[in-house]
Amino acid sequence: MNRIKAFVAPPARTVTTDKANVKKVKPSLYNIKINSLQGKPLDLSEFKGKKILFVNVASKCGFTPQYRELQELSESYKDNLVVIGIPCNQFGGQEPGNANEIEEFCQVNYGVSFLMTEKIKVKGEQQHPLYEWLTSKKLNGVQNSKVKWNFQKYLIDEHGEFVDYFYPITKPMNSRITKHLK
Repeated sequence: MNRIKAFVAPPARTVTTDKANVKKVKPSLYNIKINSLQGKPLDLSEFKGKKILFVNVASKCGFTPQYRELQELSESYKDNLVVIGIPCNQFGGQEPGNANEIEEFCQVNYGVSFLMTEKIKVKGEQQHPLYEWLTSKKLNGVQNSKVKWNFQKYLIDEHGEFVDYFYPITKPMNSRITKHLK
C-alpha cells in the first residue's frame, strides 16, 4: 500500500506588539536649529546640565521692562540657568527692529547680556520648530500651550525636559519660576 503523507504546514507565526513596552521616542530639544541674534548657529546641546528659560521678547511692549528682571534672573542663577530671549514681532508689531536695533535697544536700555536669538515666529503656520516643541505635548511630552503674548516663558530642565510655562504677567523673579532653579 502506497501511503501518501499529507503535508502539514507549520503553524503560522503571529507577531504581537505589546504597546505598553514600546517606548515612544520624542524629539530632543537639543536637536532643534536656531541662530543667535548675530545670525550664528546656536547649539542648544551646549546647555545640557543647565536649565533653560526661553522667553519671546519685544522692545515696544508693556512687558518690555521685564528685560531688567530677566537679566537679574540670568545673573542670579548663572551657575544652573541659561536665559534665552527670542525676539518676535507677532503680537501687535511690537518688535519691528532688525538684529542690530534689537541688540542695541536691549543693551542700552536694560543692560541685557543674556543670549538672544534671531527674530522668529512663535505661532501660526510659520511657527519655528523650537516653539513647535515648546507648545506641543506630542513633541515635549508634557503639555500643550499657546503663546498668548510677548514675554511668555518656557522652562526646560537640565536634561532637556519640559518643566512648565508661565504667562507674560508672571515676572521673571517670581517664586513660581525661581522655585525650579534652586
